[in-house]
Amino acid sequence: MPDLNRPDGRIHYSVQGSGFPVLLYAPGGLRSRIAMWSSPPDGPPRPWVDWTQALPAAGFTAIAMDQRNAGASVTAIETDHGWHTYAADHLALMDHLGFGRFHVLGGCIGGSFCLKAIETAPDRVASAVLQNPIGLHPTEQTYFPDSHAEWSREQRAKRPELSETALAGFGRNMWDHDFVFCVDRAFARRCPAPTMLLPGTDIPHPAATSAELAELLPGVEVLTDWRGLQHLQQQHDRVLAFLRRHTP
Repeated sequence: MPDLNRPDGRIHYSVQGSGFPVLLYAPGGLRSRIAMWSSPPDGPPRPWVDWTQALPAAGFTAIAMDQRNAGASVTAIETDHGWHTYAADHLALMDHLGFGRFHVLGGCIGGSFCLKAIETAPDRVASAVLQNPIGLHPTEQTYFPDSHAEWSREQRAKRPELSETALAGFGRNMWDHDFVFCVDRAFARRCPAPTMLLPGTDIPHPAATSAELAELLPGVEVLTDWRGLQHLQQQHDRVLAFLRRHTP
């Protein structure tokens, strides 16, 4: 699989299929990487569709990526990095591949990547599927800062040259916000792209956040029963129908 050169490093990505493009943001928080879509050979099956396989089979182009400093992607980490830094990677990848308009589909942190992509380039995102989106839990508000501290220790163990100040500044830019961290409620209320929501139910993917998104996003389509092997076919069929309906 190829790499995209960025000013501060490289982004690992894959392209499969042909047809209208769908940019995929995998689950995994800051460890979001292509491998998270498929079930591990020695582990339990994922409770979600492997969109890297399902989308090409349905006539779409699936673009998947290891996010910066996850999987095989390695970049700098600076004090002023944040959601905008990821969005710049995402748009640079689509520019590199020659795709003007595209759908976005994201699990976990990918829900926030979707919303940031719409805010950053509203004329380019045809629609968005938010699967199990992250958000600030009403009672467990240190979850993401604590997770960021753990991730930072992992990064420093691999790359001791990284600045603790930069890691901390990056963390504040990512997590010192409420709601879905990357955009505010006012943006969600006026979101210009059609959206589909597969709600979350746990601490990193709060039910309260999904309930707010369901209320705020204009005309959002909600698929409540999507998680688990018994719902995979419905998840597959409903998401594909949504994407087809909003393909230009």
